[in-house]
Amino acid sequence: MSDQYNDCTAVTASCPVEATTYGYRPNTGANAFFLAIFALGLGIQLLQGLKWRTWTFMIAMTLGCFTEVIGYIGRILMHSNPWSEAGFNMQICCLIIAPAFFSAAVYLTLKHLVLTLGSQYSRLPARWYTWIFIGCDLLSLVLQGAGGGTAASASSQSTQDLGSNLMITGIVWQVFTLLVFAALAADFFFRAYRDGSNQTALAMEIRRSSKFLLFLAGLTIAFLGIAIRCIYRIAELVGGWGNDIMRNEAEFIVLEGVMIVIGAITLTVFHPGYFFPQMAPNKQVAPNGILGEKDLSEGGSSTPDRV
Repeated sequence: MSDQYNDCTAVTASCPVEATTYGYRPNTGANAFFLAIFALGLGIQLLQGLKWRTWTFMIAMTLGCFTEVIGYIGRILMHSNPWSEAGFNMQICCLIIAPAFFSAAVYLTLKHLVLTLGSQYSRLPARWYTWIFIGCDLLSLVLQGAGGGTAASASSQSTQDLGSNLMITGIVWQVFTLLVFAALAADFFFRAYRDGSNQTALAMEIRRSSKFLLFLAGLTIAFLGIAIRCIYRIAELVGGWGNDIMRNEAEFIVLEGVMIVIGAITLTVFHPGYFFPQMAPNKQVAPNGILGEKDLSEGGSSTPDRV
C-alpha cells in the first residue's frame, strides 16, 4: 500500500476501497454465515465436551471456534469500513491462528487410536504423540500469533514484512507437522489393518464398526480441510501484502472459510464422545456395548483420562 494512504481511516474519494490491503469490502453474508457456524460450533462443542468429558479435545475445539468468531467479526467490521484498523487486526490475528487449534484436536486422537487398535503397530509410544504434536502445534501457534501481532501493529513496511515472514514460517511449520502426523498415522493404520492376528477381540470389533469408520472418515476430511487451507495461506502470504491472491475474496471464502468450516463441522458431527468412546475415561467400549479396561501400559492411570 502506498505511503499516501497511511492516514486513511475511512473510504473517501482520496482513500478508495481499491487502495486497501484487500482491495474490497468483505462480503457481509459470507462472513456472517461463517461467524454463525463457528458460534454454533462453540456452543455444541462445550455441551459435547461436558457430556462425554473429552476435556482437552473440547478446549482445542472451543478455542478454535472462538478465535474464528472473533476473526469474522473483524471482517464484518471491515465491510462497514475497509480501512478499519481494529477490524483488520482482529481478522489477521485470529483467522491466522484459529486452525492450529483444530489441528491440535486432530492430533489428540492418535494416542487413543494407538491404544485401542494396538500399540505394537506404532513406531512411537502412544503417549509421545500428544507431547510431540501438541508441542509442534504450540510452536506454530506462537509463530503465527507473533507474526499476526507484528503485522497488525506495524508502522513500517519492514515491520509488516517481518510479521508476514513469521506467519509464513508458522504456517509452513504447521504443514510440515501435519505431513509428519499423516505419515505416522498412515503407517500405523497400514500395519494394524494388515495384521489383525495380534489384536484383541475388542480391537477387532471396534475397527469393523461403522461408528469407528465414520469417525476416521471425519478425521480425514478435517485433516484435508486444514491442510488445504494452510497451503492456500502460504501462497497468499508469500506474494506480499496486497498481492493478487490476497485481493481475491472468492478464493479466501472457499480456501480459508469453507475449508475450516468443513473441518469444524466434521469434528463436531463425528465427535469422539459418540463415534469413538474409547477416548472416554478409563474405558474401551466395543460397538456391542462390551466394556474393557484401558491399556495402562502406555502411561495411563486409574484416574480419568483428560483427553
